[in-house]
Amino acid sequence: MLNTMVDTHIQIMENLKTMGSDLDMAGETLLQCLLHSGKLLICGNGGSASDAQHFAAEIVGRFEQERSAFPAIALSTDTSILTAVGNDYGYDQVFARQVMGLGQLGDVLIGISTSGNSGNVLKAVEQAQSKGMITVGLLGKDGGTLKERVDQAIVVDSPTTARIQEAHIFILHYWAWLIDIELLKVCGDKG
Repeated sequence: MLNTMVDTHIQIMENLKTMGSDLDMAGETLLQCLLHSGKLLICGNGGSASDAQHFAAEIVGRFEQERSAFPAIALSTDTSILTAVGNDYGYDQVFARQVMGLGQLGDVLIGISTSGNSGNVLKAVEQAQSKGMITVGLLGKDGGTLKERVDQAIVVDSPTTARIQEAHIFILHYWAWLIDIELLKVCGDKG
């Protein structure tokens, strides 16, 4: 069983090589947002919520290079907001309501969904687009409903949630690396 899991993981990672231009384009979108005083809002459920939090930490902190902090917020981290909005408006609004309050023109929303069909991520995308924000979907399986709704869709084509999540964290690390390198080139500071 271990060999099968490793082989499947390797194949999915190999498939990422064919997505290079799409990954670079999305990474450039994130970079331009930060360079133009925008912020990244990131949302997802379960493991994708953890990935959102992890990526926000890489942007506010740093990935591998010392540099200034930049704004990124994981919308899955404030339990008071999540429970209040979930109770008062419904769970499908827990991210959209935060985008309504925090998002601005020039910001980017990254919606992470291994199925591509997370209702609360879809509502957040709709809210972001109503504010003129750019939306990036980090998706799995066939991309689901979100594939057609986001401005830029990155789809890891696998039926297995765990393998999708492994690829998603690699992609987020790749974007964090691109952002580190490019911000150092443009801003020239080391922290």
